[in-house]
Amino acid sequence: MGLKLPPLYPIIDLTTCPLPIEEVLNVLASSGINIIQLREKNSSPKRFFEGALRLVECAAAFQMRVIVNDRADLAWLVEAHGVHLGQEDLPVEQARKILGTDKIIGLSSHNLLQALAAVSSTADYVAIGPVFPTLTKENPDPVVPRKELEEIRERVTKPLVAIGGITTENARTLFELGIDSVAVIRDLFASGDFSGKVSAFVRLAQDRRK
Repeated sequence: MGLKLPPLYPIIDLTTCPLPIEEVLNVLASSGINIIQLREKNSSPKRFFEGALRLVECAAAFQMRVIVNDRADLAWLVEAHGVHLGQEDLPVEQARKILGTDKIIGLSSHNLLQALAAVSSTADYVAIGPVFPTLTKENPDPVVPRKELEEIRERVTKPLVAIGGITTENARTLFELGIDSVAVIRDLFASGDFSGKVSAFVRLAQDRRK
């Protein structure tokens, strides 16, 4: 799959999202963002399933692709567009058996060796992080040093997504490095201006191309 990711890869938790999901999807679609990840770390499997099903149904009207965090089984059940796996989740090749070849699989990595292993797998994109200190994840891995991040960008041939502590104040350096997409959770809603934040991230990516 020749996957092309938009510059912003939004991640949401429906239990804490301060806006109606339809409004979120409309803003994203209007800005050219066609993918969103559902991350429900504190929900029961039933609530996660119900949320994922609702998001997939709502996203269809906006031609938005939905990626389910961690759970390949739930991604398959709700007919999502793919799954994002962590290092402790189901191995990529086993998730591929569940989802098939036409679904998107992303794999998190936290260092060069893990990123290169992800390239060797059937994962469609590689996530690297945390690239900055983050408050979103409990017990996060160490921040990836800048020099190692540069080497990862140089050697990873698949779309590369940066994650962890990313804001409109620090994202520019990532785009300048050649990162394909930035995954953002907290900063999208922190200011109360979701639409403005989305536009700002898109502009930062566009500035890189000038």
